[in-house]
Amino acid sequence: MSFTLYDASAPVFVAMLKNMRAWLDKAAAEKDPATLVEARLIEDMKPLTAQFQFASDSAKNAIARLIGETAPSMPDTEASLAELQERCDKTIAYIESVDPAAFAGSEDREVVMKFPNGMGYRFTGADYLRSFALPNFYFHATTAYAILRAQGVSLGKPDYLQHLGMPEQL
Repeated sequence: MSFTLYDASAPVFVAMLKNMRAWLDKAAAEKDPATLVEARLIEDMKPLTAQFQFASDSAKNAIARLIGETAPSMPDTEASLAELQERCDKTIAYIESVDPAAFAGSEDREVVMKFPNGMGYRFTGADYLRSFALPNFYFHATTAYAILRAQGVSLGKPDYLQHLGMPEQL
């Protein structure tokens, strides 16, 4: 059995989005949610809400680009931890709805990203996932984690890697 772009993308995005969703449960139990949604690491960085939105967009857009579809639109209107959890749920549901067979040929599918200024990137699907989509996704997931930690939420590495479950005796 070969390792596919589906294997390197969909389950990876879903696992971390589920972790991120759980961070919000812990955050809501420990801190003032109204303060957390606008928290940021430094004043010129986007707040927690944007980090979740960007992680969601990175994941759903990556899947859609790899299979040659348009990602579902999700307006960036979340203003509470519960709404960010709903955003995670919608993103996870979209990714899980995609048939792994839709990824056939995605390694070589052309992915073009064009920015409003006319600049952009052109990738093969494999290069897009490896060089842009996964690093961008993890940048925003890690930034969200760091914001919550900086606000005193008792997250640790086991929360970041909770998709692994408890280690076993070897």
